[in-house]
Amino acid sequence: MGINIRPSADLRNHDHDISKQCKETSDAVIITVNERGDTAVLDNQMKSELALLRTLADAEDDVKHDRTGLMQHSFDELRNSLFKRSND
Repeated sequence: MGINIRPSADLRNHDHDISKQCKETSDAVIITVNERGDTAVLDNQMKSELALLRTLADAEDDVKHDRTGLMQHSFDELRNSLFKRSND
């Protein structure tokens, strides 16, 4: 995975090219304003991968700080919550 840097004018004038580049290469495109990084353009796959990495980091932090519980307890809470919603 790489990173491509493009000026903000390209976002206005070549948005299709930037979109195509993200989809075909799975690379982030950094848009610059006044020669400084301003915005990152990511395709949907990259967004999904980033969300998964955040979830895994949160889970790892929970384990590290002993914020875990029995799976059955979690399922029971979820079942009760869903049951309550369906009866409201």
